[in-house]
Amino acid sequence: MKFLALITSLLILAGCASGPRYDTSHPSANHDSRAQFVIVHYTSASLERSLQLLTHGEVSSHYLIGDDKKGTIYKLMDENLRAWHAGESEWQGRTWLNSSSIGIEIVNPGFKDTPTGRVWFPYSEAQVQSLIVLLKDISKRNGISPDHIIGHSDIAPLRKLDPGPLFPWKRLAAEGLGLWPDEQAVARQQVRFDVELPSISWFQAQLARLGYATPQNGELDVATRHVLAAFQMHFRPSRFDGTPDAQTAALLLVLNQTK
Repeated sequence: MKFLALITSLLILAGCASGPRYDTSHPSANHDSRAQFVIVHYTSASLERSLQLLTHGEVSSHYLIGDDKKGTIYKLMDENLRAWHAGESEWQGRTWLNSSSIGIEIVNPGFKDTPTGRVWFPYSEAQVQSLIVLLKDISKRNGISPDHIIGHSDIAPLRKLDPGPLFPWKRLAAEGLGLWPDEQAVARQQVRFDVELPSISWFQAQLARLGYATPQNGELDVATRHVLAAFQMHFRPSRFDGTPDAQTAALLLVLNQTK
């Protein structure tokens, strides 16, 4: 009897150790993907150094695109896990985007400062092709909208410059992977704003409407200049000095009318 009692106790303990049993016959349809945004970065480091930092350092990312001839895509962690790539960030009122985003790093030096000015490094065709394939797959599986495919500088304009002015946002938008304004509509609106430039409050409200975390104080302060520069680097990379002008106003208006 003691032996049977011991066996029974062991079986009970084994059942408890395996955790609770669930009835899964009533799955809920009320859910969506954890991932609401895709954030693109450059690594400012070589492939070897990038892999080391992203796998054994204090930062991480879901994917890394290499700088080899194939544009190899490295999957560094499951998309359901939270990567440490966004840091203090905000887009469309959502903050600390690590918890709600997928991070893609691209091996690229970023820039170097020279006696004649700052020089930015381009992305290779292989990297762009790999990025397009990857973004289409991620977006389809997670239901991510084009305005939720953004750069690190968009969500942290006071801290970050990546993926930089040579990142092919216009080309991605042509593939349905981001926003880009209609150039004829921008030209028409620019004529209007050449006559009278909107107030700083208008620029701040339009930037916030698009998604940028922007002061709403009516002043062209340092923070507002940084946000304007981030917007310009994304949508007008030929000049991103943070100065409000007619073309920037036209770009903002057209984007907010069509997104």
